[in-house]
Amino acid sequence: MSGSVEPQTLQDRLDCLQELTEFTEKCKKQINDIFETLGWSPDYKDPNQEPMEQCPYDPGHRVPVRSMEKHKASCMLRKMGYSAEEQAEMYDPSVCYENCSVRSFIMDKSTQHQVILKARSAAPMMRMEGVFWQGQYSGQPVDVPQNHKRAICDLTVADRLALYDHVITVNQQKEAASSSNEDLYVDLVSKLQRDDEQNEPKTHLELMAEMRDYKRRRQSYRAKNVHITKKSYTEVIREVINVHSEELARQWKDEEDEDESTRSEHSSHKRLLEERRSASSESHHSRNRRHRSRERSHDRDGKKKKKKKERDSRSPDSRHHHDRKKKKKKKEEREKEK
Repeated sequence: MSGSVEPQTLQDRLDCLQELTEFTEKCKKQINDIFETLGWSPDYKDPNQEPMEQCPYDPGHRVPVRSMEKHKASCMLRKMGYSAEEQAEMYDPSVCYENCSVRSFIMDKSTQHQVILKARSAAPMMRMEGVFWQGQYSGQPVDVPQNHKRAICDLTVADRLALYDHVITVNQQKEAASSSNEDLYVDLVSKLQRDDEQNEPKTHLELMAEMRDYKRRRQSYRAKNVHITKKSYTEVIREVINVHSEELARQWKDEEDEDESTRSEHSSHKRLLEERRSASSESHHSRNRRHRSRERSHDRDGKKKKKKKERDSRSPDSRHHHDRKKKKKKKEEREKEK
């Protein structure tokens, strides 16, 4: 029974479509007859009407050209699911960085997905402590978040860290690429504004600036500068090398002078220390000699006084008594011998 119902349903649909087509053609024919009777044209355009464009996000939207950009931004956010309240809270941050050297980076959906996939492939497959593993990254591409709430909800912590590392790496690469040409512009304005009275050799940057200004001058004016126009490329390069050589020689001479001054200061300081040490040692020796001589003189005076006391202590009576004892002793010895 089901096989007999399906062809009948299909035939009914085809008949209905044929009827609608015929009705549409009949209506078009009536409208064209009316235009011919009134003398109107269906392609008539009002010259005062603004030109309209079709919205790329919604084919049913036709918007004036002057407001197309604003409509596209709003329509894109509406298609991504942002409500009117969320759109009202969004602000363009580019105003805050107009007078700053902050680099901007535009992330689209495909780039975001590629960065996350690259970080996921470099992550370990199993869960590890302190490291994001592959299960913590998003597997399906998601729209680029336009506010903080969507970034927290749509992207994982691992996804946000991978995007942050990618932006930092890109900025570092741009800075490295731009810093290679910075030596042509560093302090160039200040060096060109120096007084002409300073008789210093021109640096490589100043010579390049002169050559640049020379190329900008008129041909009639350049022809008068014979001392520049008649120089070959080899002569110009030779002058540049000479300037660099003189600058290096001057720097080396300054460094040698500084080393000499430091050595002379060190030697003079060392000489002063030695003189102070010798003076202090001599004064110490002289003090020791004076002390020893004072001690010797004191000892001599003490001995003299002692001898004098001994001589004074011996009176004439004691000496006479001592002589008599000696004589008596000798007399006794002679008697014993007899």
